[in-house]
Amino acid sequence: MKIIVAADKKNGIGKNGNLLVRIPADQRRFREITMGKIIVMGRKTFESLPGQIGLYGRKNIVISCNPEYKAKGAEVVSSFKEAIAYLNECLNEGYTGDDIYIIGGESIYKLFLPLCDTVYMTKIMYEYEADTFFPELKEEDGWKLVSESDEETYFDIEYFYREYHRDL
Repeated sequence: MKIIVAADKKNGIGKNGNLLVRIPADQRRFREITMGKIIVMGRKTFESLPGQIGLYGRKNIVISCNPEYKAKGAEVVSSFKEAIAYLNECLNEGYTGDDIYIIGGESIYKLFLPLCDTVYMTKIMYEYEADTFFPELKEEDGWKLVSESDEETYFDIEYFYREYHRDL
């Protein structure tokens, strides 16, 4: 499994249920990486999507504690355990672990990080006022930065695409 995330200097990822910043090139990259794949998210992340509808061209899975929750264009599961069971069914349908992307938010990243071997991070070199954060990727947990893009800019925002790996 893989994670895809955009985080600021202090690993902030959101505020009041929204992204900290929208960078068009990063959104295109997200779409290219996840197209045709399985994306797993929490309810709040789902509700932040345009039109509150599953993202086109991907199998959307939403985790919500509310068993009555409905999400247009997505499969809803009510726990981490149910999500794992559903993902195992997807593996039996021909998907692989490399086809599964965890896309947020904070609690979903924390739950799935121990099961992931790759993190695609857009590192934004600015500190926003955030209320949700991505966990620190520590070397002692096996995480290694394996690639970093040249500096990119969007107006006055500098950012890098980073890829981290670890052996599970």
